[in-house]
Amino acid sequence: QVQLVESGGGLVQAGGSLRLSCAASGRTFSSYVMGWFRQAPGKEREFVGGISMSDGYSYYADSVKGRFTISRDNAKNTVYLQMNSLKPEDTAVYYCAAGKLVTTRKDPYDYWGQGTQVTVSS
Repeated sequence: QVQLVESGGGLVQAGGSLRLSCAASGRTFSSYVMGWFRQAPGKEREFVGGISMSDGYSYYADSVKGRFTISRDNAKNTVYLQMNSLKPEDTAVYYCAAGKLVTTRKDPYDYWGQGTQVTVSS
């Protein structure tokens, strides 16, 4: 059974940092693309960034480029989202997802975690 479990969310002041983790289990994800999405109250779930587990290629939404960094540890089947210079508008539930395509769209991702709350206070 495939499982994605996010952790590391919490409350942080504007300008601060958090690191989210997404631990995958149930299969080997070395050929997958792992994506991070977020959803704020009353808004659509939006793409944050993604990484190819095979070669480490990463890509980001313009809103987080230069502030957020995605990394991976294939041995642990885990991806990380390092978030720096956080802003109140980054407040959302953050989800990780696994799929086979390098894409910013939600639909191609096959597996999703339950999400972790990130709250940035001003």
